[in-house]
Amino acid sequence: MDLIYYKLIAGILILATSLVAIIYPIRVRAHPAHHAILEGMDAFASGVFLGAALFHMLPDAVSGFGQLLGSGNHYPIAELFCAAGFLVLLFFERLAQSKSCATSAMPYMVALMLIIHSFIEGGALGINVTLETAFVIFVAIIIHKGSESFALAVILNRSGLTLKKMILLAGIFSLMTPAGILIGTSMSSMLSASVNQWCIAGFNAFAAGTFLYMSTLHHINHHEREHGPEGLLEFLFLLSGLAVMAVIAYWV
Repeated sequence: MDLIYYKLIAGILILATSLVAIIYPIRVRAHPAHHAILEGMDAFASGVFLGAALFHMLPDAVSGFGQLLGSGNHYPIAELFCAAGFLVLLFFERLAQSKSCATSAMPYMVALMLIIHSFIEGGALGINVTLETAFVIFVAIIIHKGSESFALAVILNRSGLTLKKMILLAGIFSLMTPAGILIGTSMSSMLSASVNQWCIAGFNAFAAGTFLYMSTLHHINHHEREHGPEGLLEFLFLLSGLAVMAVIAYWV
């Protein structure tokens, strides 16, 4: 399949997944409840994100910077970009949780953090020029997108925002990953080969940091369990997602 068509289909599927997962909770204005299956799926998706970052995106970035800078460079520039991506999302989540942040602003801050992450992950998919890497990123995004969208819907329901504002935030969030794919694809076709290689390496490293954050600190913050067996089950789901990406890494 031509890479452009693949990215187009990927963008449509991701948009549809976001809308399906987010519209129903907003429509019924459901109160947050315990959904064991959904949380297990979210833990699995976090494992997929972790594996995509460690087994695919960060190694690709290290290799890309190595080719660009040559064997004489020993500075961990890919790891620096990765740390930057991690810290950007950590900053926004801490800002949302800060006591100085008014309660009425918290849903906007959480939505902003998820919107930024969604755009970055879409850009990482769009800018890559190999079908194998694009496929790995797509798998990580599509598995996580449903639970991420549902979680945003629950947060918006809690906030007491008007239905119009909730739909606006949900719509922006749903469109961000397809927009990132479109912009990333445009960049990869417009830039010169060398500049494109720099962008791919930097974007993969930065996005790997956001993937690491979403699969670790963000997951822990939103999945605290009082009962040990439930937490262990979620860990096993996370481990399963990581194992899937490890197997894919063997073939891709």
